[in-house]
Amino acid sequence: MKVTSMPSTSNAIPSNAMPPPAASTGRSSRIATHSHIKGLGLNAEGFAMADSAGFVGQESAREACGVVVDLIKSRKFSGRALLLAGAPGTGKTALALAVAHELGSKVPFCPMVGSEVYSVEVKKTEVLAEAFRRAIGLRIKETKEVYEGEVTELTPAEAENPLSGYGKTVSHVIVGLKTVKGTKQLRLDPTIYEAILKEKIVVGDVVYVEANTGAVKRVGRSDAYASSYDLESETYVPLPKGEVHKKKELVQDVTLGDLDAANARPQGGQDIMSVMGGLVKTGRTEITEKLRREVERVVKGYVDQGVAEVVPGVVFIDEVHMLDIECFTYLNALLESPMAPTVILATNRGKALVRGTTDVYSPHGIPLDLLDRCLIVKTESYAREQVAKVVQLRATVEGLALGEGVLDRLAQEGEKGSLRYALQLLTPASILATLAGRKEINVEDIGEMNELFLDAKTSAGMIGDKGGFNGGSA
Repeated sequence: MKVTSMPSTSNAIPSNAMPPPAASTGRSSRIATHSHIKGLGLNAEGFAMADSAGFVGQESAREACGVVVDLIKSRKFSGRALLLAGAPGTGKTALALAVAHELGSKVPFCPMVGSEVYSVEVKKTEVLAEAFRRAIGLRIKETKEVYEGEVTELTPAEAENPLSGYGKTVSHVIVGLKTVKGTKQLRLDPTIYEAILKEKIVVGDVVYVEANTGAVKRVGRSDAYASSYDLESETYVPLPKGEVHKKKELVQDVTLGDLDAANARPQGGQDIMSVMGGLVKTGRTEITEKLRREVERVVKGYVDQGVAEVVPGVVFIDEVHMLDIECFTYLNALLESPMAPTVILATNRGKALVRGTTDVYSPHGIPLDLLDRCLIVKTESYAREQVAKVVQLRATVEGLALGEGVLDRLAQEGEKGSLRYALQLLTPASILATLAGRKEINVEDIGEMNELFLDAKTSAGMIGDKGGFNGGSA
C-alpha cells in the first residue's frame, strides 16, 4: 500500500500526529547547546574577527579572554580570577568553553556549577578543593630502557612442578622481537608471560617490554598482517624503527586530583570480602590535608629532579553567586596557595545578598574581598541582527532549513523574549514541519510553537498580584 502526504500550510497539523516514516535509518548525533563554539575567533594580533569560530558579537569580551588565554599559556595567571558578568543568554558559558578550546587538551579544564558544592557526602570546601586539584596538571617525562618490536616467536618453556608430582609449570618464555634494523630473542620471567596472556598478545603484534619493571604493552597489530577488509576492530601499526633494545621517552599527563584519589583509595586484598566491600562502598571519600601535603612533597621532588613539570589549568565555576560565605572565604585561601590554577567565574546577578549571610549585599553576590581579586569582563546583550545570525548558525549546525521570513520572525521573538527562547523554538518547529511533509520550517510553524510554548517574560506577566497564575495575557 502506497501512502502519500500532501503538503499544506493552510491546515494546521495536530501536535500529537504521528510522524511520517523516516527516509533514512542513519544514526544522528546529539547536538549540544554549545556545539558550534570552536574557539574565541581571534586573529594573529588578538583582535576579534566578526562572526568567527561560532561566535557572534561580544568582540570586547572575546579579546579580553584572548589576553587571559595568552597569560595562562605563559603561566603568569595562576592564582588569579576572571569574572564573566552579564545577563542570562549573553554567552558567558560559551566564552569559558572557547577558552578551553584555545588552551587545548593538554591544559586541564575543570568546569563546575556553584550548586555542586552542596553535597550530603562531603563538605563544601572539600568539593572546591577537589576541583582545584583536578585543574592542576603534572606532565611526567621518563626515559626508559625498552625492548620494542613485532613478535615473531612466543614459546613458553615448561618444567616439572617442584611442589607437586603432577602437572607442569612455565619456567620461562622465549619471545622473538623484530624491528627494521634487526631481531632479538629474549628469555623472560614466567610473571611476564602472565602479563603477555593478559594483554592477549600473539605472533604478529607490536609490543614493548620495559627493561626495569617487566611491564608489557601491546601497541597494535603489525601492518604486514593488514587485510583488505573495509572495517576492522584491529589497530595496525608500522614496524618499529631502530634496534630492538632502545631508550624511549614516555610522557604521561595526570592531575593532582588523580594522585590524591589513587593514594586515598585503600588497596584491598583479593579475597571475596574485600572485593564485595569495594563494590558496596560507592560513596565519596574525603581526602585529608596530610595526604595532599605528602602528594605535593613528592611532586616537588619530581619537579626538582626535572622528571616532572607542573601545568596549571583552569577551574570554571558557573553561577558563582550560588556559593555561600564559607565557600568564598575558602576560595580566597585556595587562590593564595602555592599550587593554584586559573579561576574563571560566571554570574548573571547584579547587587545581591551573599548566601550564608542576612545583611551583606554585594555586587554580583560575591564578597568585595574576592571581587577585588578578579578581572571583570562584561558580556553585552545581543541586538536583533545578532540574534538572527546566531539562529542561522544553530540551524546550520542542526541541519535545519529555514523558509522565507522565518529568520526575521525568530529574531523578533529573540528580541522580545530572549535568545534562548528563539533557539528553543527551532527543533519543535522542525518536527511540526516534518509532520506536514515539508523539509523546511515555515513562519506558520513558528507561530504555532509560539502559541504552545511561552517565553519567560510572557509567563511572568501572567502571574497575578497574589502570586497565582491567572492565565491572562501579558
